[in-house]
Amino acid sequence: MDLKQLNTFLTLSKIKNYTMTAETLGYAQSSITAQIQQLEKELGTKLFECIGKKVMLTAHGNALIPYATKILSLSANMKDSLSNSDRMCGSITIGASESLCIYRLPSIIKAYKEKHPNVDIFLKLLKCNEFVPFLSDNSIDIAFSIGDRIDNEAITSVLELSEPIMILASPEHHLSSKKKLSLHDFDKEAFILTEHGCSYRGAFEKDIMNTNIDIKIVLETDSIQAIKQTSMINLGICVLPEISVTEEIQRKMLIPLAYDNQYQIVSQIFYHKNKWISPLLEDFIQEASSQWTH
Repeated sequence: MDLKQLNTFLTLSKIKNYTMTAETLGYAQSSITAQIQQLEKELGTKLFECIGKKVMLTAHGNALIPYATKILSLSANMKDSLSNSDRMCGSITIGASESLCIYRLPSIIKAYKEKHPNVDIFLKLLKCNEFVPFLSDNSIDIAFSIGDRIDNEAITSVLELSEPIMILASPEHHLSSKKKLSLHDFDKEAFILTEHGCSYRGAFEKDIMNTNIDIKIVLETDSIQAIKQTSMINLGICVLPEISVTEEIQRKMLIPLAYDNQYQIVSQIFYHKNKWISPLLEDFIQEASSQWTH
């Protein structure tokens, strides 16, 4: 028994004419006959009687009408509910680097929630080496990373942007007033850095690796906020992405030092190549991509 057979049964029960039923449903008359015969076989009973040119419901045929009506109604409601829920409610789990979670995602999530108030958004702060495993086991739906470019055959990249890295210090720092700096100006200076494995720390350390420069690391932490706060009280120089220090620079709480670097990191939006992109997730990707590039 299938929905098509039940729909044909209900139509025939109203019209009581095989030819007109076929025309109404767009089938050949032989198909209408075959569907009714198959339904009768599955139910083990006769549903219609044909006497001359008249088509009449049997007692069992009459008894089937409310059941068939309810089944088709439930089927239609189910389709509407599931179709609407794709756009109206659900959840999205985002994996993100800390700096993007703080400085890029809030405005994206706010704009998205205004359009999709019933969608729950969950955030996971991840390190670069965690994105692909979390996507692979479906712990997150989409990833927002910043650092070295993640190039993996398991992912589909939506967007990539180059992100400048800055070396900054408190306005009170003696290097903040110099108009041009070289690596040697950092010799014996105190630095506040992210922990080992961070791409922008790695870029800076690679820069000084082949020199005789000896920097003093006074604090190592994964917390960007802690790095900024301690640098602002002139405890040391910090190395951070521009997006994470825009406000502090505007308020002159941190000063970009005049060292011309060529450090290259990127921010990325990507998901697993086998991920089903639901309408909710598709809308989120479009919102993120639109804001990311403006």
